[in-house]
Amino acid sequence: MASMKSIKLRIKSVQSTMQITKAMKLVASSRLRKAQERVMKSRPYHEVLNKTLSDIANSNSDFTSKYLGTREIKKSLYIVFAGDRGLAGGYNANMFRMIEEKTKGKECIFLPVGKKAIEYFSKREREILTKSFPLVGEIQVSECFEMARIVCDGYVKGDYDEIYVAGTKFVSILSQVPELTQLLPFVPEETDSPRDVILYEPSSEEVFDSIIPEYISGILYSVLCESAASEQGARRMAMENASNNAEEMIEKLSLYYNRARQAAITQEITEIVSGAGGGDE
Repeated sequence: MASMKSIKLRIKSVQSTMQITKAMKLVASSRLRKAQERVMKSRPYHEVLNKTLSDIANSNSDFTSKYLGTREIKKSLYIVFAGDRGLAGGYNANMFRMIEEKTKGKECIFLPVGKKAIEYFSKREREILTKSFPLVGEIQVSECFEMARIVCDGYVKGDYDEIYVAGTKFVSILSQVPELTQLLPFVPEETDSPRDVILYEPSSEEVFDSIIPEYISGILYSVLCESAASEQGARRMAMENASNNAEEMIEKLSLYYNRARQAAITQEITEIVSGAGGGDE
């Protein structure tokens, strides 16, 4: 009887957990649809800016800019997008694993975006540029512009010599891939097409330098949208798997409960029969 009672309590506990995971799956599915729309709208923006910057750089043979060219790499800045909470499968773990691999042996400073990223780098006492962006879900385009201004100012001052952004690309609900993209120094796209002679006012250098912060803010917003969609996709799959596991566990526990109940009934019948036989004698 004690075993039957503990199994029954365990079944109720798993059922309660399954209700939570199913609710979280529905919430993640709803948020995922909105996040996917943002991804599709954000992708063309930075592609157009990247083409424009490449055209400016490639159309002028004597073109120079503070955002172009290589210099001795003494310190690198990594902007890392992670989640605001857990229960998203390997979403956060995969990102941090990639960062550790890419930054091994390098002197780095980090700009974490998201609660989990801030917690990760703070616990490991890594150098952090700013903690001004703790919640990915609350970041808007204006915050991306602010982030771009901060990192560009530091790059121009020489606080770091290269800038990378790490985010998770949303491939599908089943696949989210951590990616690392170089922001600065800017590397123009190679082109074999004839170069058009374009006159920029006041100068191509000033136009280029004024577009770079806009370009970086666009990239950051695009990475933000991709990462947000990836987190919701990963959470949806994690909650679906958890719900399926809970259903399997309930089936097994119900089987154990029925077996224990049958054993108890059989034992009671045996005792009654034995007692009746003893009374006849």
